[in-house]
Amino acid sequence: MSKHTSSLSERLADDIVEIIRTERLEPGDLLASSRELAQRFEVTTPTVREALRRLEATGIVEFRHGSGTYVGAGFNRTLIVNPHLPRERGDSVLELAEARLVLEPPIAAAAALARDDEALARLERSAANALRPPRFDPAAPVHFHVALAAASGNTLLRETVEALLYVRSREQVEIRYRYHDRERDHAEHLEILTAVRDRDPAAAERLTRGHLAAIRDAVAAGAGEER
Repeated sequence: MSKHTSSLSERLADDIVEIIRTERLEPGDLLASSRELAQRFEVTTPTVREALRRLEATGIVEFRHGSGTYVGAGFNRTLIVNPHLPRERGDSVLELAEARLVLEPPIAAAAALARDDEALARLERSAANALRPPRFDPAAPVHFHVALAAASGNTLLRETVEALLYVRSREQVEIRYRYHDRERDHAEHLEILTAVRDRDPAAAERLTRGHLAAIRDAVAAGAGEER
C-alpha cells in the first residue's frame, strides 16, 4: 500500500465516522454500501473498503457477510481494545480474575449511589445472563458486570470493565467454566442487584468483592489442578 493510499484511507475513515455522527447512527445501524460511499466521496471502492477495514479493527464498524456494514459497538467507546493480543502467559485467566477483584467492588459501590431507574432496569435484565452457557458471543445481552459499571453513571468506568472483558474474552469464558455453578453465580448477581437497588454502597461493594473472590479462588484451584 502506498503512503498516498494509506493517508487517503485514513482521511476517508474519519469522514465515515463523521457520517455516523451527523446522521446519529447507533451501534447496529446499517451503513451505506461501499459503492455508495465511493460515489459520495469520489474515490474508488477498494479505498472505501480499506477505510472500513481500519474502522473494523477498532470496532467502529462491523461486517456481516451477505448483509452489509453496520455501526459497531466500538463507535461510542473511548477505550480501544485489541482482541488479537497473543496469550503468552499461562496465568492470564487468574490475572483477569485478580484484576476484576481489584477494580469492580468500588465500582459496585459507586453504582449503588448513582444508579437511576434506567440503569437499574438494565442491571435487572442482565442478572440472568449468569445462567447462560459459557461462551463468547459479541451479540449476547449486556454482561451483568458491564451493566453494573454502567449504573455508576461514569462512562469511563463502564468502558474499562467492558474493554477488559472483551479483550480477555477467552479468559472470561474459561473463568465461567471453572466457576461453573450457574445457580450460585445467578444468586450472587441478584444479591448485588438488591444492594444496588437499595442504594447500599457498602453492601454492594462487599457482595461484589465476595463474589469475585470466590471466582478468583475457583480459577486458582483450577490452575493448581492443571499443574
